[in-house]
Amino acid sequence: MMFRIFILTVLISFTSCDVLKEVQNSVLSEPTNAEIIAGLKEALTIGISKGSDLLSKEDGFYKSAYKILLPAEARKVTDKLKVIPGFNDVEEEIIKRLNRAAEDAAKSAKPIFVDAIKKMTINDALNILMGQPDAATRYLETNTFDGLYAAFQPKIVESLDKFNALEYWEKAVTAYNKIPFVDQVNPKLDDYVTREALNGLFDMVEKEETAIRKDPAKRVSALLRKVFAKQDA
Repeated sequence: MMFRIFILTVLISFTSCDVLKEVQNSVLSEPTNAEIIAGLKEALTIGISKGSDLLSKEDGFYKSAYKILLPAEARKVTDKLKVIPGFNDVEEEIIKRLNRAAEDAAKSAKPIFVDAIKKMTINDALNILMGQPDAATRYLETNTFDGLYAAFQPKIVESLDKFNALEYWEKAVTAYNKIPFVDQVNPKLDDYVTREALNGLFDMVEKEETAIRKDPAKRVSALLRKVFAKQDA
């Protein structure tokens, strides 16, 4: 009888020690504010890097779910021009050049995004960590879209010129405007392509953010595992 009591006491002691160790480990693994902000910046940087790397490849936009199509007003032009010699493939040709421009400009997106990520505060980080699955992406979009647009748009124009997209579009519009009884148009393709390209980049970042939040296997560093364990808890 005494032996059984002794064994029971030992088991309870070991169990208590295990519980204490578990609590202690839990306390020790609680990320600091500095780690939280560093972890979120790392997660966003991973999303940015993957997004810009994938979209900046040839056909990254053109042959993907992010393919940039013509705006409705532009399609009015191309639909009319398809019957005019020399403009049979005008719509697809313009679309191809627009997407090539976006792919080219996406190469320079990473440092612009990373610079914006550096400005995140600890309050921002805490709200993001415990927020919605897309909280980090929405934060980035809300706080950086205008600045990113201002930096990105000239690169889009440069890329559109590089692939002669604006010149090609000008020729198409000129031919269209000669058609009797049509309302003359000239939508700003650079603004449209810039916004579509940025929307594609933000969507890629959102997908990576969601993956890191939901799938522990996507947390490729000790810091990410530690920080997002807090979210899991």
